[in-house]
Amino acid sequence: MATERSTPPTLLDLSTYLLSRVGKTARGLMAGRLAERGLRLWDMAVLAALADFGSHAQRDLVVRLGVDPSDMAKAVDQLAAAGYVDRARDTADRRRVSVSITPAGRAVLADLNAEARAVQAKVLAPLDTKERRLLQGLLLRVHEGLPGADGENDG
Repeated sequence: MATERSTPPTLLDLSTYLLSRVGKTARGLMAGRLAERGLRLWDMAVLAALADFGSHAQRDLVVRLGVDPSDMAKAVDQLAAAGYVDRARDTADRRRVSVSITPAGRAVLADLNAEARAVQAKVLAPLDTKERRLLQGLLLRVHEGLPGADGENDG
């Protein structure tokens, strides 16, 4: 007999619903771990973008990550205050602010990546290694088919 909390079979038959529920759970777990360090998911995204792609103009980070400019300013301010990023005015264009990751930022990103992998292991615990690789490949294909998934809006 079903309980009141049972998910309707109609929803269980929708991959998009399942992706949303799994994503919400994973996001909540990761957000909790980040919050313990006074960070948010966008902070990790900024650090990852800088580590993976190198220094960026702050406005280019806005485009790459699809973040509101005022939210990006807050994230960069917080990361700079913590010593995780450096900001510098472009000598040719004083309106342009270049952001780069510091060694401390790389170190904290390594820790956050380990936290993210621990969350991933918890969420994907029902799957064996082969199933996890298959899921990763399938999700990557779906992601690559999304509008804007050409590498310019992966946040």
